[in-house]
This record gives sequence, C-alpha cells and structure tokens, in this order.
Amino acid sequence: MAKKITKSVSFEEALKELEVIVNHLESGGLSLDESLSEFERGVTLVKHGQKQLQQAEQRIQILLNDNVESDLAEFNLSEE
Repeated sequence: MAKKITKSVSFEEALKELEVIVNHLESGGLSLDESLSEFERGVTLVKHGQKQLQQAEQRIQILLNDNVESDLAEFNLSEE
C-alpha cells in the first residue's frame, strides 16, 4: 500500500518524487510487486499535486475577483 501524503509535502517535493518513480518504472528493473507499489505511490502523488493546483487556482480566482473574504472550498477527487 502506498504511503500517505501529509499536507506538509510541497508541490515541488511531490513532483521530484514523481520524477524518481517514473525513472524507476522506465528502467524496467523492478519486480511486478515493486512496479505496482511505485505506480500506486505515483498515483497518490499526482492526486496530491492536482489538489494543490486546484487550491492555488481557487486562490488566484479569489484574488482576481477582488473577493479576498471568500472561503476556499475543499477539493475532493472522486475515487474511481
């Protein structure tokens, strides 16, 4: 099972870890179980990054609309 991502992981840190995972997967030297574990971690990192980007977009929209008192809504990715 993939490690949980804490909110303290920055977008840049998640992106760097995702790049390492992609390199591992592309190397072809991993077992099936290792590949699946790395892929699962990668998916988790992508979802984390998407959430951070969505929140940044919401903040930008608030600033552009001069509505600094608006609350940010929690962004939830649907689990499929």
